[in-house]
Amino acid sequence: MYITRREYFNAAHKIANPEWDEAKNQEVFGGCANPNWHGHNYVLYVTVKGNINKETGFVVNLKKLSGVMRKHIIEKVDHKNFNLDVPFLKDILPSAENIAVAFWNELEKPVSDLGCKLHSLRLHETENNYVEYFGEK
Repeated sequence: MYITRREYFNAAHKIANPEWDEAKNQEVFGGCANPNWHGHNYVLYVTVKGNINKETGFVVNLKKLSGVMRKHIIEKVDHKNFNLDVPFLKDILPSAENIAVAFWNELEKPVSDLGCKLHSLRLHETENNYVEYFGEK
């Protein structure tokens, strides 16, 4: 059985390869390379899988899953700058893809401690763009 929890947060970032000059970063990343940063209203979906507990009828208590998401991700990134303020994103080019992998790494163990397995993580950066990550296979 699979179950998904959604959380929201806001964050800023700049996507620019430090090995490239400003012109090349603008060519490849466009407005995402803005030297003055830019931000998004993110939506994070975390899907877990497991067996239904006969006593509760739950795969996981969604209140506890929400607490894990808030403690390990939301409280660390909400209204922050990914490039400057988030230690687990240090030295990582903060594309949606890389952010999703970093979030997975932060969540995998605490989700497992709830008695279920992290199945997928979907990160919506805009209404039109999202990434979905299923972990390393």
